[in-house]
Amino acid sequence: MTFKLALAQIDPVLGDIKKNVEKHLEYCQRAKDAGASLVVFPELSLTGYTIKDMNWELAINPARSSSVLAPLLEMSKSISIIAGGVEESASFAIYNSAFLFEDGAIQSVHRKTYPPTYGMFEEMRYFNRGGSVRAFDSKNGRIGVLICEDLWHPALPYILAQDGANLIAALVASPTRLSGDEHGLQTARVNSENHKAYARLLTAYLAFCNRTGYEDGINFWGGSSVIGPDGEVHVQAKLFDEDLIVATIDEAEIRRARRFSRHFLDEDVDLAMRELTRIRSKS
Repeated sequence: MTFKLALAQIDPVLGDIKKNVEKHLEYCQRAKDAGASLVVFPELSLTGYTIKDMNWELAINPARSSSVLAPLLEMSKSISIIAGGVEESASFAIYNSAFLFEDGAIQSVHRKTYPPTYGMFEEMRYFNRGGSVRAFDSKNGRIGVLICEDLWHPALPYILAQDGANLIAALVASPTRLSGDEHGLQTARVNSENHKAYARLLTAYLAFCNRTGYEDGINFWGGSSVIGPDGEVHVQAKLFDEDLIVATIDEAEIRRARRFSRHFLDEDVDLAMRELTRIRSKS
């Protein structure tokens, strides 16, 4: 399978789903015009990041119809969309989630597994933790989704790749850290090194979609990218500005990478499970 993937690096409006849906529709149309069949947006792209106590009123329940989402659902009949928002579960828990809109419906949901609560982050005050990490089938092949901090836990991309994901899409709201030197923004450099390592070791595509703009005094740096299964950057977005980038996802490149180096194919999952069980039993 070969298809074009678009990453929509946007600056959402805090707390205004209607305006954000309009921006999503604009970028979806641009992605379609560029030949993409899947477009990925950043973390909490439908709501903005620093929503705090607005979490309840902004929550989407996939089991109920939502008039504000109707245009996005209609758009998903012609292009698949992965966007970030607040989810209300059947038990009324609140999650930082990523939704796959496809064929006029919400087809899949990933709940952020590791909402950070340290330093400037306080997500556990407002969100529950997700409890599963699974790849899913879509019109664009088998995909895994992670949200921001999830990508800093190596077990999660490993699980998704073992579950058959050829593409791991990370929806991110990464703030700018005021450190760096003449070689560029340190935050961008460190993230890029991690993404290249994941893609190369798992021989899968990794799409990193970060947001941009300012909220509540916080700046987000952008720099979205698509990394190929060889660990090389295929396309890179601007720093600090909204942008749309498009890359070709080609299953043949994954085949080529795994034939060149069999480390992923030779991975012994049973060994990992046995040893992790042993280590866990000692704690």
